[in-house]
Amino acid sequence: MQSSRLAASRLACRRGDRLLFRGLDFELGAGQIVWLRGPNGSGKTSLLRLLAGLSTPAEGAITWGGTPLREAGAAWCRSLCYLAHANALKDDLSVLESLQFLARLHGHGDGESGCTEALRRVGLFSRRHAAVRTLSQGQRRRVALARLHLDATAPVWILDEPYDALDAEGTAMLDAALSAHARRGGAAVLTSHIDLTLADPAPTVLQLDAYRVQ
Repeated sequence: MQSSRLAASRLACRRGDRLLFRGLDFELGAGQIVWLRGPNGSGKTSLLRLLAGLSTPAEGAITWGGTPLREAGAAWCRSLCYLAHANALKDDLSVLESLQFLARLHGHGDGESGCTEALRRVGLFSRRHAAVRTLSQGQRRRVALARLHLDATAPVWILDEPYDALDAEGTAMLDAALSAHARRGGAAVLTSHIDLTLADPAPTVLQLDAYRVQ
């Protein structure tokens, strides 16, 4: 896997009239998992959106392999798998159809075989033809996380509360996916209000509260 460094320098984030944090320096290298922590309202999701290129920082710069993110364009998009806290599933579609829709939405092939295998990897192969509306919240999260197996070669995963609603089996599967990603040279930054059980590799903690503007 080709991997380049994602870095932020003197980063600041504003929400409306309020400055959430300022002066944040950040680096994400190959094989690294960063656990972004902080109290509610400290800007964790906002920082993930900045790193994904979905928002513009109030101050500072973000680079991918030394290139400013705003100039990296399609190369950055191909290098990224971003999962928001919302699962973005359509209740009226089947599980398989909904995953195929997400695959198309994010610029990947929607072939049935690849999506079916991804659902098998997250333990939902037997529910592939069930309507999304019939799934539990944990099962819905697993469908969203199946994208990690479709985007396995993306060097950077940015994940907002990926462990939310998962049971012990789902947590173990996500831990295994993150470990395999890191062994391939991939990197990830994630938020989680649940204490992580991931040990290989041990996550690096980035405490956002240290940069909070009082």
